[in-house]
Amino acid sequence: MARKNYSDEFRRQAVDLYESTPGATVRGIADDLGVERGTLRHWLGLYGTGKKTAADGTPTSSPLKAQAPPAPSASAAPDETDGQRIARLEARVSELEAERTKLTTEREILRSAAKYFGRGDELVSRFQFVADHQHAFEVKRLCELVEIERSSYYAWKAGAPARAARAGAELAEKIRAIHGQDNTLGAPRVTAELNDTVAAAERINHKRVARVMREHGIRAYQRRRRVRTTIPEPSGQKVPDLLRRDFTAQAPNQRYVGDITYLPLADGTNLYLATVIDCYSRRLAGWSLADHMRTSLVEDALKAAAATRGGSRALAGVIFHSDHGSVYTSKDFAKLCKQLDVTQSMGAVGTSADNSLAESFNATLKREVLQDEHVWPDEATCRRQVFRWIVRYNTRRRHSWCGYQSPTAYESHHAATLAPAA
Repeated sequence: MARKNYSDEFRRQAVDLYESTPGATVRGIADDLGVERGTLRHWLGLYGTGKKTAADGTPTSSPLKAQAPPAPSASAAPDETDGQRIARLEARVSELEAERTKLTTEREILRSAAKYFGRGDELVSRFQFVADHQHAFEVKRLCELVEIERSSYYAWKAGAPARAARAGAELAEKIRAIHGQDNTLGAPRVTAELNDTVAAAERINHKRVARVMREHGIRAYQRRRRVRTTIPEPSGQKVPDLLRRDFTAQAPNQRYVGDITYLPLADGTNLYLATVIDCYSRRLAGWSLADHMRTSLVEDALKAAAATRGGSRALAGVIFHSDHGSVYTSKDFAKLCKQLDVTQSMGAVGTSADNSLAESFNATLKREVLQDEHVWPDEATCRRQVFRWIVRYNTRRRHSWCGYQSPTAYESHHAATLAPAA
């Protein structure tokens, strides 16, 4: 379900992201964060500085201005007599009746070709209708029926090979446009993006998308790095493994996994990100970012997940799975889990596969945000980029586990399927 209650920190970070991103638009930032444009404009009015960053990186004033209300529609002249008004209305009725007769006639003529006129280009649909039925009817009669010239039809037919080549090039350009916004997308996610805004008859097969991407050298960014993120604490409490590498759930808010990963900065220091991920939808329900690895880091992440799900009792009865890091085995964290009625679960010491879902999330974040860089230039940039990616991950990034929907859309679909039963 889409998030409707936003914290004050979230609002200020959204405003800061708009003002600090070169060439940012309200629409682009609002889409990335999954909020309404009007909501973001309201936040800019509350927290904004009136400045933003131009495309070349220089500071400039914000161009946001209130839009003028639309002009009122024209009405009848005030000095029009009743007779003139009746005559005008009768003339309009006659026009509408003539138009209705024309439309009814056209509908009857084109009834047999109706399915061809929902494919985008109407003229091409008429040509295709003639091509598909030329063996059953005369081409001359078919052309008269759909109101095209025979010479135009034959010219269209002769140009079929060249059109096929152009279609491939046009598809490649669409793929490049999508890939330019997020170069981590492979053929399945690109296909989902392309098909998300077209009619069912125009949907594209993922095999065709993969072929065009290969032919035009369009590849998803890939990076392989090994990073050790778990520091076990042998002296900590003993907690059983309740998941046993089964990272599935029947519904949201039943099973969570969490981990800590470091985010390296150019000055040699690190920030640390603690996560709480729902096994059902892979949604990042809670997270915390700080310059330390104290127990409060993972406590804040779990508290954020409880707030996302509805309050202090929202996590009652759920399982939270982690590694044997010292912060997770601490007495303070165990106390918080007891207060929230959360059952702890831990994998074996030194075995990353027992928490592979959280490990995979960490690797994906670093790969897609850092890409060819090894560190973030500074703390502020790191916080902004991670914040933007995390919100986009939940609201827009298509996840293969969710059938190439975003985690929040996947949860909304689950809620919609339960609504009739309720």
